[in-house]
Amino acid sequence: MKIEILGVGCSKCKTQEEIVKQAFAKIGGFHEINKVDDIETIMNYGVLSTPALVIDGVVKSSGKLLRLEEVIELIKN
Repeated sequence: MKIEILGVGCSKCKTQEEIVKQAFAKIGGFHEINKVDDIETIMNYGVLSTPALVIDGVVKSSGKLLRLEEVIELIKN
């Protein structure tokens, strides 16, 4: 599973990255986690508001700081 956290470095984006790491630590398994801060790449996803969470190339959330439980649920589905 490939996870991308889209954001340009704001505090919410950094927090979202930490929450995603916590989620994977909790559920285990191998997952690739990348932080994407290139604005052109972010715009190519059609994301206008960050932080955004992309799972296997599909934008699952944008403009909202997800809670740990929400991230786990998105990963499992």
